[in-house]
Amino acid sequence: MPTTRAQEAAEKRNLRTRQQPEDSKHAPAKPPSKAKKPASSRKPPSSKKGAHAKKETSSTVGEKREPETEEKQAEGEEPPAKKVKTEEPAPRDEQTDGKEEGSEADADKENAPAQRHPAESMYQAGTIERGHIYFFYRPKVELEEAHSMDDVQRFYMLLVPRPPQFATHTGNKSSAQAKGDDEDQEMNLIESGADAVPAPEPKGQTKKRFRLMIIGKKGLPDPDAGGGGKGGGRKQVFWATVSTVSDDLKKLEEGLGPKTYETKTRGTRHQAAARLAARGAYAIVNNEAARTPSQRETHFGYHLSHPDDEHFGEVQETLGIHKASSFVLQVKNPLAPPSGPAQVGLPKGRRAEYPEEIMTGVFGKGGHRGRESYGLRFASVERQELLDHEGAELLFIAARSGEQGLETSLGEGRGHALEEAEKDESKETMDEVMKEIAMNDGRIPADPLEGEWA
Repeated sequence: MPTTRAQEAAEKRNLRTRQQPEDSKHAPAKPPSKAKKPASSRKPPSSKKGAHAKKETSSTVGEKREPETEEKQAEGEEPPAKKVKTEEPAPRDEQTDGKEEGSEADADKENAPAQRHPAESMYQAGTIERGHIYFFYRPKVELEEAHSMDDVQRFYMLLVPRPPQFATHTGNKSSAQAKGDDEDQEMNLIESGADAVPAPEPKGQTKKRFRLMIIGKKGLPDPDAGGGGKGGGRKQVFWATVSTVSDDLKKLEEGLGPKTYETKTRGTRHQAAARLAARGAYAIVNNEAARTPSQRETHFGYHLSHPDDEHFGEVQETLGIHKASSFVLQVKNPLAPPSGPAQVGLPKGRRAEYPEEIMTGVFGKGGHRGRESYGLRFASVERQELLDHEGAELLFIAARSGEQGLETSLGEGRGHALEEAEKDESKETMDEVMKEIAMNDGRIPADPLEGEWA
């Protein structure tokens, strides 16, 4: 149907009216104008901060991958501080790398055990040595025989150390014998004084450790007699010097054998061989009840097997040899000056040269013991090594004589054990005795074992 212009104008107005509400609905989706944004979007400062923080958080989250990777690597590769902790169980000296040597020394001192006085570790209590003892005398030059003390030039004491009897091996004995001997040895172990009894002396062996000592007064002091003190109350003493320490008995025989030598003033001189005057067993015992170094005391005791009671005679009595006797034994400090009015002692060039540990630990050199810088003038035989040095100067102080005196000095049945052992060994012949020290009785006479001078 044809429309008029008026109708067309009305339809346009109606269409325009319908479009306006739809445009108003879509208006919020359009970006706001710059002029309206500041007024409509203003927020309090706190809200603005929150928005800013949120923005930073979102940016940090986006950039988190790199720091996370660093932290994971740090967890896998511990920092230096953590490495030090993992090395704590390592030795202290590894942890102190980079520190001064003084700090390391201080740490070592802290970790080291408490230091004891040197003397505490040197002292050996109980029986420190046992063996067989032999006494010799040599006539003066140009005398073939001695008939009294006036004819004696030298008096010797020979010590041949041996293990205890219960420690010897059974050798080639049958198994039945060996078993029986083992039982006997076990019995000896629990027997009183068994540690002082030496094992039997092998015959014919030329290699044995020995010490040869020269007795200063050409005789042993009498334990039952007084000495040089007021009223004779002081015990007699005598000096001895360790002249030879060796293991070659053939050289010993040569040294004690006859000698011929030349002198400028008297020409050819002859000296007769030494004579064997007595043989027995000895023991060296340190007292076990000593609580302080000043209470320590060394006892030297012997019991003879030869000569027996029947042949014990003038020779032995003149030389001061008792059937059984004991002495207090001391060692002179080689750094101490000669003592007494007679200035007794060896010249410096002939004195024993002990290692530093003995000088410090036994004699107390350096102020450890005594008032002098060299330490004590005399010391007990705290270790048997003190006797194994040529030039060692020994002081024997007479103590007791007889079997009971020997037991009193050595203690714990040792004196009685030596007595019983030497009664058994007294059955040996003179020839067997000489073979113990690999000597020819034709070259070294043993006639004095029968009590007569020779």
